[in-house]
Amino acid sequence: MSHLKLYTKKCLLRSTLKILPQFRILFHFFILPLVACPLSGQVVQKKMLSAEQYPLWGNLYFDKLAPSGQWAAFKMVYDTKSDTLFAKNTSNSASYKYPSGRNSIFTKDNLFICQVKKDLHITDLKTGKVEILTSVRQFTYSEPTDYLIVNFSSEKNKDVLLIRKADGSKKMKEVQNVKKISLSPDQQQLLYTSSVNTKQDIVLLNLKSIATEKLLYTIYAGNYSHFTWHKGTKSFAFTIETDNLLNTKLFYYSLQTNDLISFPVKSLQKFTNGAYIANDQSFKILISDDLQKVFFNYKNTTTKSENSLDSNIEIWNANDKMVYLEQKINGSPKMAVKTALWNTSSNTVHPITTVESTEMILSGNQKYAIISDPNAYEPQFESNSPRDYYILDLETFQKHFFLKKHTASIACTIPSPTGKYIAYFRENNWWVYNCKTQKHTNITKNITTKFMGKTESLNPESVYGNPGWCNNDNEILLYDQYDIWAITADGSSFKRLTHGKEINIHYRIADVLNKNSYNVLYSGIKSQNYDLSKSMLLSATGDDGKTGWYEWNNNSKEKCIAYDDTFKDQLFFNQNKQIFFYAEQNFDLSPRLVRKKKDAAPIPYFQSNPQQEKYYWGKSEMIYYHNAKNQLLKGVLFYPANYNPKKKYPMIVHVYELQSYLLHKYQKPSLYNSDGFNPTVFTQEGYFVLYPDIKLEYGKPGISAADCVTAATKKVIDKAIINPGKIGLIGHSFGGYETNFIITQTDLFATAVSGSGIADITAMYLTANLNTGKPDMWRFEKEQWAMGKSPFEDPLIYQNNSPISNATEIKTPLFLWAGKDDKQVDLRQSISYYLALRRLGKKNIMVLYPEETHVISKPINQIDLTNRIKQWFAYYLKEDQSAQWITYGI
Repeated sequence: MSHLKLYTKKCLLRSTLKILPQFRILFHFFILPLVACPLSGQVVQKKMLSAEQYPLWGNLYFDKLAPSGQWAAFKMVYDTKSDTLFAKNTSNSASYKYPSGRNSIFTKDNLFICQVKKDLHITDLKTGKVEILTSVRQFTYSEPTDYLIVNFSSEKNKDVLLIRKADGSKKMKEVQNVKKISLSPDQQQLLYTSSVNTKQDIVLLNLKSIATEKLLYTIYAGNYSHFTWHKGTKSFAFTIETDNLLNTKLFYYSLQTNDLISFPVKSLQKFTNGAYIANDQSFKILISDDLQKVFFNYKNTTTKSENSLDSNIEIWNANDKMVYLEQKINGSPKMAVKTALWNTSSNTVHPITTVESTEMILSGNQKYAIISDPNAYEPQFESNSPRDYYILDLETFQKHFFLKKHTASIACTIPSPTGKYIAYFRENNWWVYNCKTQKHTNITKNITTKFMGKTESLNPESVYGNPGWCNNDNEILLYDQYDIWAITADGSSFKRLTHGKEINIHYRIADVLNKNSYNVLYSGIKSQNYDLSKSMLLSATGDDGKTGWYEWNNNSKEKCIAYDDTFKDQLFFNQNKQIFFYAEQNFDLSPRLVRKKKDAAPIPYFQSNPQQEKYYWGKSEMIYYHNAKNQLLKGVLFYPANYNPKKKYPMIVHVYELQSYLLHKYQKPSLYNSDGFNPTVFTQEGYFVLYPDIKLEYGKPGISAADCVTAATKKVIDKAIINPGKIGLIGHSFGGYETNFIITQTDLFATAVSGSGIADITAMYLTANLNTGKPDMWRFEKEQWAMGKSPFEDPLIYQNNSPISNATEIKTPLFLWAGKDDKQVDLRQSISYYLALRRLGKKNIMVLYPEETHVISKPINQIDLTNRIKQWFAYYLKEDQSAQWITYGI
């Protein structure tokens, strides 16, 4: 790029932006480097990165894609809170920047609209012309009409509704005193409320016929709330709330009949005294597809329990379903939010969930509810109590038994989209229940593959998943370890759609940005429908760490779109799926946005953090090793910046459980780390960093962790690139437990850092989690620690795997840290380990952070912790003893 072109580009950039004074420094240091191109032939002399440069780095988030695919919106987010929204042409260098921009929209005619504080910026992407509307409270855009709808304040009126053509060529309507607006799903109807003095109106406006509006209701006390549209814009509902909860009103309006129906409030009192329509954000109002039902939430007014005391005395009953603390945090079933159904045709009301059955899963056609009592088998000692499930017919309200003592996992009971079936996972197989015939069928008994396995950290096994159904519920889609299967609802036939097993690639239906494929409705998953006669986009993850996307169709099967040694996410595509847009990154490649035509090479159109080119950087590689049982494991080894193969470097081993998926993940350098550790920072400080995978063994969590970590570390030692006497160990939470234990088993590590870790697993077994109130013993027998037994059945295995029981063997200096308000791991775990080491004369220092929880959230404390960990490792691994707090403490 010539000097003239670069100067012209900068001048054009300044002319098209309104740069506020507080952003001028940020503009020069952060924004210009993102769009300026290096001069042709210029060689950049690299240098080492220091902490003073860390604020230059930001995280990249893809936001929107224009309908044409010619423009993309994305955001750079910085530790300094100086975030910037971009609108960038995907084919050329044209770009616009909006410091503190948010709520972006592309119109169908290539206008870009976003909010900057209280101003609305409207940019014509063809001409570069920018219009700014001030004092905007809320806005939305109707694509079918190309209307921009803005609620703003003027000099005369603070609540003005303006409806105009998006480009400002024509003003369609202006309404004074408007408080709230709600656009319909088809973007052709608008609800708004207006208020003058105590009078409040709710009005329906037809955007296709702007002069056509209808006054629906008028109130003189209270507020309109909870605007809820039918997904096909055939009706809507809303509430009117007052200071008296019992007087909350619910209304339903049909656009087909133009009837407004009022909910019969007194009907609510018939099945529970003191009930009112609840304002609960977790479970919003829902209108059924057939327009006959409105699902809403209700709650009982608080009354004093007969057993409550006037003092602060706590009564912990041994036969309570939940321990006292769990009841206190979660409330009693009687006071829980419950769901009811209002039949708008008969104007009748029926409860769905009750005190006896507080949770529900709604069928795809909203004709059945699967109800259960989560406390039926309490007290018990697993993470989620199994339960009995019943099916409630929402037409007749007859209830019949469905499943006995079935898992509560949300992924194991999923209704089909049309409501014909319910799929559930039981006894290592997928079953399908026919709602009409009430028949249960094991549909996978003749398939040799496993449909459950290791999918989550600290969970021995879970179901691989059911992404959805296809062909009008005639076939269900299921995942095994590598592939996608299609199985008929009666189990009579099945086929494997993909062929990942043969090449060690895990295929899954791809998540597309801004299109949520995993929708939770009440206590269940709303299943998706797929058409196998059309192509599907698949995400692909290889055992070797490669990632990308494939396109699948019934004829050619999997065809690669993009798949290589990078981490890819944030997928978009144009309307005919011929051009794909995504982000990719590597440990040494800051995330960039890429445009790729189906059969062409990918073209990057935005590179985040381009200043990285000025600095030396590390790299990552996968390593392989075997544990004592000769099981093959993986780990990620990060090389130090400006690596010199003639040197022997110190190394830090970071432990948790499964970490090899981080092979291609970029992490910007930062001192703002919630656990005090950042692999990029430490590679910049001249360390190798190792992230080993750990295969935990039943009954031996600590022992197996020590085995795997030692094997991985020795594998790196064998490469002759590190100093075997200068290896550190670090972990947080479960990794803190592993760190605490590993140093009791080996002298391999010169020093260690443990954050919020467990030291005495028997004591931890007998604590109650202060976040949930639930006793922590569920973590130990079948999940996380996977001990297999309680400490009362086999105290020896608990003793053998407890750091504190083996502390006499420790020779490794240990730095302990924790948040004083940690509600996840009892603070006394860290204190007891510190006291044990102090009593035994072991070298250790503990730092406790006031007003911090399981992770560190205050920026000043994040910096302090990160720097202390840097100083600790430098003290023991680099012989840098300048940190006086360590010398004094040791």
